[in-house]
Amino acid sequence: MATVEEKTTPICCQKPASVATSSNDPPPKSASTKELKDRKKTISSDIGITVMARAQTCHPLDPLLAAEISVAVATVRAAGATPEVRDSMRFIEVDLVEPEKQVVALADAYFFPPFQPSLLPRTKGGPVIPSKLPPRKARLVVYNKKSNETSIWIVELTEVHATTRGGHHRGKVISSTVVPDVQPPMDAVEYAECEAVVKHFPPFREAMKKRGIEDMDLVMVDPWCAGYHSEADSPSRRLAKPLIFCRTESDCPMENGYARPVEGIHVLVDMQNMVVLEFEDRKLVPLPQADPLRNYTSGETRGGVDRSDVKPLQIIQPDGPSFRVNGHFVQWQKWNFRIGFTPREGMVIYSVAYVDGSRGRRPVAHRLSFVEMVVPYGDPNDPHYRKNAFDAGEDGLGKNAHSLKKGCDCLGYIKYFNAHFTNFYGGVETIENCVCMHEEDHGMLWKHQDWRTGLAEVRRSRRLTVSFVCTVANYEYGFYWHFYQDGKIEAEVKLTGILSLGALQQGETRKYGTTIAPGLYAPVHQHFFVARMDMAVDCKPGEAFNQVVEVNVKVEEPGQNNVHNNAFYAEEKLLKSELEAMRDCDPLSARHWIVRNTRSVNRTGNLTGYKLVPGSNCLPLAGSEAKFLRRAAFLKHNLWVTPYARGELHPGGEFPNQNPRAGEGLATWVKQNRPLEEADIVLWYVFGVTHIPRLEDWPVMPVEHIGFMLMPHGFFNSSPAIDVPPSPSDLDDKENGMPAKPSQNGLIAKL
Repeated sequence: MATVEEKTTPICCQKPASVATSSNDPPPKSASTKELKDRKKTISSDIGITVMARAQTCHPLDPLLAAEISVAVATVRAAGATPEVRDSMRFIEVDLVEPEKQVVALADAYFFPPFQPSLLPRTKGGPVIPSKLPPRKARLVVYNKKSNETSIWIVELTEVHATTRGGHHRGKVISSTVVPDVQPPMDAVEYAECEAVVKHFPPFREAMKKRGIEDMDLVMVDPWCAGYHSEADSPSRRLAKPLIFCRTESDCPMENGYARPVEGIHVLVDMQNMVVLEFEDRKLVPLPQADPLRNYTSGETRGGVDRSDVKPLQIIQPDGPSFRVNGHFVQWQKWNFRIGFTPREGMVIYSVAYVDGSRGRRPVAHRLSFVEMVVPYGDPNDPHYRKNAFDAGEDGLGKNAHSLKKGCDCLGYIKYFNAHFTNFYGGVETIENCVCMHEEDHGMLWKHQDWRTGLAEVRRSRRLTVSFVCTVANYEYGFYWHFYQDGKIEAEVKLTGILSLGALQQGETRKYGTTIAPGLYAPVHQHFFVARMDMAVDCKPGEAFNQVVEVNVKVEEPGQNNVHNNAFYAEEKLLKSELEAMRDCDPLSARHWIVRNTRSVNRTGNLTGYKLVPGSNCLPLAGSEAKFLRRAAFLKHNLWVTPYARGELHPGGEFPNQNPRAGEGLATWVKQNRPLEEADIVLWYVFGVTHIPRLEDWPVMPVEHIGFMLMPHGFFNSSPAIDVPPSPSDLDDKENGMPAKPSQNGLIAKL
């Protein structure tokens, strides 16, 4: 939790600052209506254009307001043909329809920060500025519980229209389309109903009684999506195949129920009608004994003792943070960007740019997000072979995000943002303190000591971290974007939570997992994440001047150019088309990829660029015919590159739940083999980790970090970190046990 000050700002629309002529004009803190009119008149006379009053208070990329979600739901429900249809509607997602990039450019030029008119192309006679931006729209995924149909609705949110049921509201249906042969993501309401149905099913209660359990309050039923393994899993039915666990104490809410998996019971649930379709008690495996090390709460509550030698460490910023926030627009250390949020992806970063001295505000990326993740398990035994969760596409990372009021891993001056979602029945729910933004001291930025003079220069690194955390069943995932003072952007995922276990017969072992306690084992598995990066290196919205170059380090052949056998060099290859750009990591050749602007050069005459530097990575450890790869063909390569196209957002298709169509999404799009030599480039980077569980991962798994870097490569003419001010030395004070002095970077650390 925050140690100095916590400020909560909802992820909602705020009134924009008044019109400014450039990104360098600071918006006034407040102004009367007359002052605003006078300021607009002054601007009009200065630049020779008429600035119209604007009605919008929401930037085109701001997440939907709670009120907008309510209007969208009411509009769709009112459009239902009959009362029966309206009552059967269940609302899976309500999300913003992101506008065309030209609309974003217009908003950023004249309506909202950064107020940068140069984003728009110059026109003869000067720019023509509309009085308002296009209306915002919402996109709704609606499941009809009676007909088992999924439909997509587009609703315009600004015009007033009469409803079919009387009254007025601000919404208009633009389109509605039934999507055949799909199942949308599951909802938490369905999960709760499924658990209740299974626990009240008489054959299930009898099976649990055979295992010594009669108190159903001890039983945990985790509904898992059925996936697609055969025609029996087709989306003509909405299916779940739950996993069963059992606690030892019903009056202990913090007990680790995942420590007692129930093996041998097969359950298939019809989630549309909430009935058990199939039940079979296949194998009586005794419940594991209660592991004395199973719980993870503090101190005596878990039957242990906490460490007593951890001294307080406080991070305070007496002058406040170095970032500035205007609505969702963030400025920090020459970086600026917008923060968004969706039910499926969670946090989204928009319009990333760096202010580079006389070159002004230079775009780097239009949109950054984590669009999918897949967790395949490596045990061929039932039920573990079917554990291959698509946690974004089947559940929604955003909808499962935490309120950090319940515990935050951030320290210092924290800026929070709320997030709004629809629930299953169309009501609006708010996750307070959903996104966390704060600054972190990150050790050494750079250092050099002259051995002749003994003089040294050192700079400490500061980074801005924007993050959210979600829980999907037993696992927690923290998603982070870090911005650095030297122009780097780091994407990081932190994995923690509780292992998904299996039960063993007495004396049994499994080679497909690790025995972690008597009768308990943790199957091997992998975690894969897909980062989608809509790049815009030195490109204004609407420009398509990027290309991707692969770089491999080569050893020079022995001969005249390598008489000492020590020579190596970096070899570049332009990826000219989509099929050519399906690439894998190769640490032996230090492989990386550079996104370059084909029309922008640095002081050496070379093209400016940003490079993607992989971290540790892996590929699926499964045969080519593995069932989960039908839905996750995008896992077959670490890098995919496509030209930007509206609608191409989900690498496994929009509806991976029970999807029978092999290779839908990214693997199908690239078959067009569209050219990439000069395009609006989108990078899809697939990164993962292979988890061989350890005893030390129980009862709760310490955080594991994976990710990658976006680094400037010829983007700047010299190091952008050179102007970071030095920090005063506090070595003597630390050695004498005194509190550290405040540094010029604004952080104090008490040791």
